[in-house]
Amino acid sequence: MQVGELERKLVLFVVSGAGLGYAPWIPGTAGTVLAILPSMGLNLIAAQSPSTAALVLVAAIGCAVGLSTRGAAILRQKDPRIIVIDEIVGFMVANFLAPPGLSALLSAFLLFRFFDIAKIYPIAKIERLPGGAGIVLDDVMAGVYSFVVLRLLIAWGIL
Repeated sequence: MQVGELERKLVLFVVSGAGLGYAPWIPGTAGTVLAILPSMGLNLIAAQSPSTAALVLVAAIGCAVGLSTRGAAILRQKDPRIIVIDEIVGFMVANFLAPPGLSALLSAFLLFRFFDIAKIYPIAKIERLPGGAGIVLDDVMAGVYSFVVLRLLIAWGIL
């Protein structure tokens, strides 16, 4: 296998969430399910060092933008359905610093899927950015909305 072909396969493997992005139905939801474990791992890091966890999250977002740019170029599409790394980092934002437990996790999941699908302003505008920025940053914004709503639900004692 040539280096170029190996790179292509590796990039597509990573951006597709180890192949979950190829699911014929709801690849974004499949990518969000995959995001649960890294998100919980990030929150374990945050329990020891929130600043380190924040740096890891920012680095993950940066890597996702770069890899999504490359993946879209390989596939010659603006925002290919198979790319789900954007859902992964978006959910990591949504669930960042969430208290452990099923209710917060499920709430973050549902909120993130809602905001990712609904594309509430300015998410749809961000999605129009070129390359990986448009692929990833709209999901990061959906994650920010979810993060804020989740924190409000927690503060109000609903969760």
